[in-house]
Amino acid sequence: MRGPLSLAVLVLVAPAARAEDPAARVVAFHGYTKAIELKLGKTRAVLCPQAGGRVLAFEVGGVDAMWMDEAETKWQPGKPGPITAGRFDYGPELVVPAHPKAWAGEWAAEIVGGNIVKMTSSMDDPGGIQLVREFRLIVHGTHGLSCKQTMTNVSKETREVCHWGRSFSPGGGICVIPLGDRPSRFPSKYAMYEDGTTINVKAQDANIRARDGFLEILAPPRKPKLGFDTYAGWLAYAMPNNALFVKRFPAYPDRVYNEAAGLTLSVWYPTGSRIELEPIGPRERLKPGESASFEEVWWLLSHPFPKAGEKLDLKALAEQVAKQTK
Repeated sequence: MRGPLSLAVLVLVAPAARAEDPAARVVAFHGYTKAIELKLGKTRAVLCPQAGGRVLAFEVGGVDAMWMDEAETKWQPGKPGPITAGRFDYGPELVVPAHPKAWAGEWAAEIVGGNIVKMTSSMDDPGGIQLVREFRLIVHGTHGLSCKQTMTNVSKETREVCHWGRSFSPGGGICVIPLGDRPSRFPSKYAMYEDGTTINVKAQDANIRARDGFLEILAPPRKPKLGFDTYAGWLAYAMPNNALFVKRFPAYPDRVYNEAAGLTLSVWYPTGSRIELEPIGPRERLKPGESASFEEVWWLLSHPFPKAGEKLDLKALAEQVAKQTK
């Protein structure tokens, strides 16, 4: 297995670029000298092979859906710092071995066909899982960012894992969770992680309400980590700057979800400057050499944030998401 590449590799045989095609190039971004930019019109993603194979920025018209710790903007090679913005991972959270090279180490990077970025983690993490992440901008309709993670078992034992999205966005907004047409297993329609490993499925919190077939997280709740068993396959985060960050992802009612509470989605909303939006994939039982993939697609739409005393129009929001994120 080759080591991390010092520069992105460009495919030599590629069709001539058109104005409406995404374009990828190596750029500097804060302290990162080998970041890769994907750009199409007003939509821009900046990716990070130097530390964790992540999304550093996802912007439309200069509005960014990502939150980055100020300390990370001063990143220097060889000096570990915070891993923030558009993180991805694999679980289950409570049982997988630590995998520091995938989480924060350098990844190999390629630009494929001029507009797809492929990043590959090291093979020798203790977790026994090698990750490949492919990022591309979606051309048709509202421009979105496809984030596909492939998990490969490079150990000598069968591994049970699941995809785990863990991106940070700026705090202060309203998280919208569609409940779908299947009843929740949780009396509160969500699970709240209390102190230690206690998971409370009957929690009540003034900052979480059920309305019109949705859950709204209006502000940081009593405990920040929440879990959901919805199969609707999307969530939205309305930000005070009138932007709506949407994630779509597959959800499978007939498959096993192997997080502790069988979650398809989690949200971590502490007091402070950030929120974590976490799509979760189903259990993948991988024999040595086997792989499984999971794709999230992100959009950043324009949507008015409610003024004091007002509520989000959830029906209109859902219609907008359905129309613009196909």
